[in-house]
Amino acid sequence: MLANTARNGLPKCPRKIFRFQGCLFENDAFRPIYRRYAATQATLTIPASVDDRTLVTLFDEPKNSFSSSSWSHTGLFGHPSLTHPRALISLTNATLLRAQKLTDRILRARESRDELLKVVKNLDRLSDLLCGVIDLSELVRNAHPDRVWADAANHAYEALCEFMNVLNTHVGLYEVLKAVLSDQHIMDSIGPEAKQTALIFWRDFEKSAINLPPAQRDKFVSLSSEILVLGREFQRGVVAPRPPVSIRPEELSGLKDQGMGVRLQLQARFTKRDLLVYPGSLQAQMIMRAAPDEEPRRRVFVATQSSTPEQIQILETMLQKRAELSRLVGCQSFAHLTLDDKMAKSPENVNHFLTALMDHTAPAVKSALHALSLRKQEHLNTPPSPIIQAWDRDFYCPPEPPAPPYSTALTHTGLFRHLYGISLRPVHAASGEVWHTDVQKLEVVDEKQGIIGWIYADLFARRGKPGGAAHYTVRCSRRTDDDDESGDRLEEIPDYERSIRESVEFEAVKRHRLPGQEGVYQLPLVVLLCEFARPSISRGPTVLQWHEVNTLFHEMGHAMHSMIGRTEYQNVAGTRCATDFVELPSILMEHFLNSPDSAFTSPNHHVDPCHSIDTYQQILLAALDQIYHSPDVLDKNFDSTVEYAKLQNTRGIIPYVPGTSFQTQFGHLFGYCRRLGERYKDEILRFGGGRDPWKMVSAILSSPELESGDAESMRRVGNWRIEDEVGLSGRH
Repeated sequence: MLANTARNGLPKCPRKIFRFQGCLFENDAFRPIYRRYAATQATLTIPASVDDRTLVTLFDEPKNSFSSSSWSHTGLFGHPSLTHPRALISLTNATLLRAQKLTDRILRARESRDELLKVVKNLDRLSDLLCGVIDLSELVRNAHPDRVWADAANHAYEALCEFMNVLNTHVGLYEVLKAVLSDQHIMDSIGPEAKQTALIFWRDFEKSAINLPPAQRDKFVSLSSEILVLGREFQRGVVAPRPPVSIRPEELSGLKDQGMGVRLQLQARFTKRDLLVYPGSLQAQMIMRAAPDEEPRRRVFVATQSSTPEQIQILETMLQKRAELSRLVGCQSFAHLTLDDKMAKSPENVNHFLTALMDHTAPAVKSALHALSLRKQEHLNTPPSPIIQAWDRDFYCPPEPPAPPYSTALTHTGLFRHLYGISLRPVHAASGEVWHTDVQKLEVVDEKQGIIGWIYADLFARRGKPGGAAHYTVRCSRRTDDDDESGDRLEEIPDYERSIRESVEFEAVKRHRLPGQEGVYQLPLVVLLCEFARPSISRGPTVLQWHEVNTLFHEMGHAMHSMIGRTEYQNVAGTRCATDFVELPSILMEHFLNSPDSAFTSPNHHVDPCHSIDTYQQILLAALDQIYHSPDVLDKNFDSTVEYAKLQNTRGIIPYVPGTSFQTQFGHLFGYCRRLGERYKDEILRFGGGRDPWKMVSAILSSPELESGDAESMRRVGNWRIEDEVGLSGRH
């Protein structure tokens, strides 16, 4: 998941001029890429390097850790000042001072042609100055176990986002950029990456009420801030624990899972009272999977899908505010506003695509439901064709066959060196550099360039840690040696050396010169968050289930995109590309992993009727997202639960369960051989968002008819074959 994360894995903030950081499909043209790599893998053994063996030791053995180097001390991510929460507040204040001076410089740019030539660079610098602290704060407020740190990070995040919302509606900045874009000599003198960055700024200005009267621009800022706060409240509700459900001991008789089932029954007899089962717990999962009696499964399902009236109200208010903001800037809906500069272009194209996916998947789903219905009929001795209810899915689906054991380390080793010439090297983290002793620091080493970035891997579950998996871009790539900071007039800030010291030190840590590469670059830094079971002396190394291996490959796909996407402008670096393109690298990693020809042994090539059901349900959630961001939300009678029930009962495959409101848990609402690996690296990953994604897809597939990215291109994509063995994961 890209946590923008407001966590989609990448951290995410409104994608305005100063921004933070789909569906799964397969075109047959992609097949030769990963099939050829898989064929190579079948006959090629990648020798383990010293780093590979160190990774295995590091992640598999509970007493081994590189994350606590006693001989050096620093702050979070190697920033010397970030040793305590107050420092994050000081850094925020210093960043705001510098950002204001840089804003003033851009506003004066028309006084000099030389300054006009630097406008795009300075806008990107301003964006990076703010995003560098915002993206770090997004990670800290979600992952840091210390509440004081999380609160400080939340303050920093909201203060800097509020400043960004003001900049997004700043008429003066817009007029300066307009002067640059109107000057043909300037446009001819800058490169394609700079032009793409300028157009991103321009489009985001246009979306931000820039051409409206002052009162309406103020309203835009106000709505944006409200949406930010509501989004945070909504995300808090997504992960909030649900109340427990009461289960009588006799309802658990005949459990297929004898181990935990027996323990639960003994616990109930010993305490002489009903069991309180919390949604999402191991006990709840066991009941859904193994309880022959339908009633406890139904009650656990309803409890899991429940919401408070307050949670529903927060969601519906957020959707209405988004719709109001869209209308304010002249768009029909939030979906129209958001999709305008994406590959899909419009809600109409998205709905056409989703309909094609549903139609394609429907036959497999009907066959799967029939298979489950036969099992239910036999189990309960019912008349033919009993209805499969939502709480039947886990019980009647066959268990996943066991996969060969994969450790958290073994899924990393060798692959990226073979594909891209990139290795992962464990290194000591200084004291204070990480937020928990579980976190391991990995250098990302290119065989030609040396260190090109860092990954901080926080892979094991712990109390209070967010669930799921996510990729956070804490720092983006960009070139820094041509920043010309001397023109920012920082000396005009009172007592400036003390006032902005934290920001100056923060920025200095980010600069590096790569061997054999011209210029000084800010190197990318990403965090991978997962919740795998930790290794222990009693259980031994962590052994991942197959879906967890898929998850790790998915998130590492994002990480490699961040590392290889080396650009001069941070607004187009790595994963900062069109949001409906950003999943491609991760999806291809999953396709490789699940390919029948892959060197990895997948259990997923057996007939799994539930896979197509899950795929269809994910498509349905994408359709729900379109409804929730349509003009309908402004109707005074709009009810998110009613709309969900209506969609489930008209286009769904399993009936809606009265009394449930899943929508408040829908968090997403806020050749592989070396030659082909190099081609993919050069044609896709290295551009980040600096090139039109349709042009990149067209180039890698040798399909010039896709280059325009028009409605016909979208229709062609909609007709690509859906891989039944690789479902819509919903990960960001």
